[in-house]
Amino acid sequence: MSPSAPSLSRARPWPLVAAAATCLISFAAFWVAQRVAHVNMLDVMVYRAEAETLRAGGDLYAMRATSANLAMTYPPFAAVLFLPLTLVDVPLMRTLSTAGNLLLVLALVRLSLQLVRPALAAPARRADLWRTALWVAAVVVWCEPVWTTLRYGQINLLVAVAVLWDLTRREGSRWAGIGIGLATAVKLTPGLFVVLLLAAGLLLWRRDRGMNQWLRTALTATGAFLVTTLAMVVALPADSKTFWTRTLFETGRVGHKEETANQSLSGVLARLMHTDAPGLWWLAAAVLLGGAAMVLAVRAAVRGDKAVAVIVTAFTALMVSPISWSHHWVWCVPLLILLHDRATRAWFTTGAVGLAFASFALWWVPHDPGRPELDQNAGQMLLSAVYPLTATAVFVGYALMQWRATRRPHIPGPRREAVAVREPQAVAKE
Repeated sequence: MSPSAPSLSRARPWPLVAAAATCLISFAAFWVAQRVAHVNMLDVMVYRAEAETLRAGGDLYAMRATSANLAMTYPPFAAVLFLPLTLVDVPLMRTLSTAGNLLLVLALVRLSLQLVRPALAAPARRADLWRTALWVAAVVVWCEPVWTTLRYGQINLLVAVAVLWDLTRREGSRWAGIGIGLATAVKLTPGLFVVLLLAAGLLLWRRDRGMNQWLRTALTATGAFLVTTLAMVVALPADSKTFWTRTLFETGRVGHKEETANQSLSGVLARLMHTDAPGLWWLAAAVLLGGAAMVLAVRAAVRGDKAVAVIVTAFTALMVSPISWSHHWVWCVPLLILLHDRATRAWFTTGAVGLAFASFALWWVPHDPGRPELDQNAGQMLLSAVYPLTATAVFVGYALMQWRATRRPHIPGPRREAVAVREPQAVAKE
């Protein structure tokens, strides 16, 4: 090699530095944009009030906070988790919340890439993993669910990262399941991942007659949830009783179902039926769609396609929950990565789905305390159902793809699918 030629050791870091600089600039611009928009970070103020109520020995579920008169809706363990918020003043708390959520955006992207392409977790590919994560994070931070999560100071990114941290652990990890269990103890909807893990684990156990990672993770997650919840029953018996016997069933205390921000099936039906109580119609739709989607997820898990199984489960939980605010849909990040990696027309498909989550279309319709969502016209209903419609389209597209695959005539040749399924296992053991 000539003395004037750059060495590989000097040339390789530059793309990583460029990605880091781009991500930093994007995050800084995002921070400035949020300050210019005068975001109120309402939810993190509620979290702080919950922790202060806990420290004062007050009734967690009688508490009301902020000018919006918001109540606590999470299990008691959440208040314990929020105790550190009371150790700093409000301006610093808001700063730390924003900085922490921006770091969680990067963590979510990195874990999503690892979920979709396990080979990137190999030591030799770590630079590629971080470089790609930085580029992607610089873009996805601007999508509506992420923007709104930071606008309110929400914990959605933390919950998603805890789940993916478990589901991207190496084969045989003793820690896999702790994150899902704790996330479920804070916010109950991650419990659907335990259903996925248990169903897939039992089917694999029946087939292979042995313990597997899916079943092991399900048991660990269940144990973590039960231990945490029982500890709260001992430490906070009155609050635990209130939540598990009354608050859990009071979905109305979260907000009105017909609000445009509610991007679940119940929200769509409430707006469609011009009522805040879709009742049995929502229950029937949730059972039918949720059951069909979970069949897709479990079948993908048994085939070894963890990425599809996890992302379908996440979107199922969002669809069937009574309330899924738009900021809960941060799971669009791993979905976009999966579509770009797998879709036949990757750029077109990813661009179309990305536009749905970056358009802020649900906020184009009238929305205010006067509850105009109860009188929406057809066009407004379509705009305020943008996330459920997108999720349904993804479910149907994936189901059709699988159906077509089963109808193709078998042609002898290289067994590429078998290699693709085994590759994540081999990489996970490195």
